[in-house]
This record gives sequence, structure tokens and C-alpha cells, in this order.
Amino acid sequence: MNKPADVSAGLADASSAAAAPAARAPVNPSRVSMFVRHPLFRPLAALAILLLIDLIMIPGFFHLEIKDGHLYGSLIDIANRAAPLILAALGMTLVIATRGIDISVGATVAISGTVAAMLIGGTMVMQNGVPEYVANTPMVWALCAAMGAALLCGAWNGILVAGLGLQPIVATLILMVAGRGLAQLLTDGQIVTVYYKPFFFLGSGYLFGLPFSIYIVAAVFLVTALLMRKTALGLFIQSVGINPVAARLAGLKTAVLIFFVYVFCSACAGVAGLMITSNIKSADANNAGLLLELDAILAVTLGGTSLAGGKFSLAGSVIGALIIQTLTYTIYSIGLPPEVNMVVKSVVVFLVCLSQSAEFKTMWRRAFPARVKGNA
Repeated sequence: MNKPADVSAGLADASSAAAAPAARAPVNPSRVSMFVRHPLFRPLAALAILLLIDLIMIPGFFHLEIKDGHLYGSLIDIANRAAPLILAALGMTLVIATRGIDISVGATVAISGTVAAMLIGGTMVMQNGVPEYVANTPMVWALCAAMGAALLCGAWNGILVAGLGLQPIVATLILMVAGRGLAQLLTDGQIVTVYYKPFFFLGSGYLFGLPFSIYIVAAVFLVTALLMRKTALGLFIQSVGINPVAARLAGLKTAVLIFFVYVFCSACAGVAGLMITSNIKSADANNAGLLLELDAILAVTLGGTSLAGGKFSLAGSVIGALIIQTLTYTIYSIGLPPEVNMVVKSVVVFLVCLSQSAEFKTMWRRAFPARVKGNA
């Protein structure tokens, strides 16, 4: 007598059982998959691997201690040493985002550091019977002059690229060669030593237990990120990098935007030059910022910024700079020859170029086709 009810109950159970797998089937990608696909996953993974190697190979790598109110340790040293490179990478990020390149960053570092060192110098005077050094020029004016020289370098590059239409690598190559030569002419090929102690605070001072250079980097990064994310400037730069012709036809002043990114890049390099000069307490026009532009380009590409323009990541560039500095620290700490650092960097550049090559990606997909899951 209860057969109809039993049949209906069985059909309901069967339908619920059939619907159960569909309910359990994931509709959206998993959190792990989304994390792996995040643009910052690869640079963060590379940095984590380096830190893991340091943990195994270098005793006390993560040890931090406080001395005289200052925080010391390998991690603090890496962040402090990476500060000039991070500044150069932030400026280079915007240039590369517009399909450009600036290989005159190192020369700009040398010029700004040289101008600051020559103006500040240091003269010994007697203060209440105690010898003290005073600046030849007030430090504020010396820093303004150094930054003014850096901005002129950026304006020169911007005029050549945006105004005259020269290829970015050719335009900045001119300043790369002439700029360092100009810095050497200003110093007669000599190392200019600075004796004014307040100037040393920029590169080797401490504030609230941390190196002051970290605060400078944080301030520059914060201002740049706000400009790129909270205003239309970031979108305009991306538009120029994706298609400059279309951006111009859409009403954007592409020349002004390109001019701005080169000036901004040189400004970041100028601050880095002041930091380096302050840290070593002298201006070496021959070696200051040498090959810094190549490390900056590598840091930007490691962070996920496309060399083809349009796509850029400020946070990725910071992580890329930390990767380079951590790699350098690791090589020196485990006793490998310094020449190994250049070889490793060249391998990294090769791998980065492969990862951004469309032809290589196509070959990889053909060699290792993705498995497609389906019902039999």
C-alpha cells in the first residue's frame, strides 16, 4: 500500500544524490589557485627561497638585537643596503611602464652625489675650544642643488625622448656616458670627502631604532603608490605603455606623461645618490651608482613589470630589489667569489626574458599541454 510513497522517496534520494556532486563541485577557483596566479607570487616565492637558503647556510641570519637603541641584524642590513636600489627601481618602473628605458640612472646618482659633496664639504672650526666641522654651504641648499641637478638630468632625457622622439635607450645612453664624465670633471677625477656629520644621517642614521634610509624609501613608495592608485595618473601611464598612439588619439598628452616619468626616475636616482654619498661619506664620481641602472631594470622585471609596457607593479619592484640585495648578501656570506654574483644575475635575466617571451610560452604549452578533465 505504501509503494507510491516509497518510489517517490527513492526518486528524491536519487535526485539528491545526483545533485550532491554538483553541489560539491567548485564553481570558483580555489584560494590556493588564486594565490599562485597572483602577480606577486613568483617574486615572493623567489625571495622566500633565498631566505630559506640563508636560514640553512648562514648561522643567526634571522637574529636581531638592539645596541645603543638601534636594531641590528642581517635583515636590517639587507633592507638598508637595498634602499638606493629600491628608489632607482621605483623610478625605473614608471619609465618601463611607458615602453621606455633609462640607462643613465647611475650617472644621475654620480652627479647628485658629487654636487652635494662639493657644496657641503666640511671646514674645521673651533667652537668653545673644541674642533668641529661646518658645511661650506648650508646643507639644505646643497641638497636642493643636488636634486636640481638630478631633475635637469631627467628633463634632458624627457626632452630627447618625448620632444625629439629619440629611442629611449639611445637618448639615455648619451647621459649615461656624458653624465659620469661631467661628474668626474667637477671633481677633477678625485674622491670628494665630506666631513659634515649631519649629512651622514641620510645614509647611515637611525630613527626609532631603524635606519633612516628605510623611512625615505617608505615615504617615496607611499607617495608614488598614492599617485598611481588614487589618481588617474597610473591609468594614463598604463594607457601610454599599452598603445601610445591610441592614448594620444583619446586625448592624453603622451609627451607630457613620458617627460614626467623620466623626470621622476631621475629624481629617485638623485635621492639614491644622496643616500650613497652620505653612507660612504664621500663622492666617487667613477664608481658611485656604477651598474645601478642594470640592477634597477632587473629588479623591475623580477617584480612582474612587463618590458613591453603597460603593466607595472611598484610593490613587485620593491620585492625585486630585495631579491637582488639578498642574493648579493648570500653570495658574499657563504664565501663564494664576488664574480659569481654577476653570473647568477645574468642567469636570472635570461630566465626572466624567457618567462616574458610569447614564443617560449607557446613552445612550453606545446611541449607540456595542460590536462583537461572531463567526464568519460
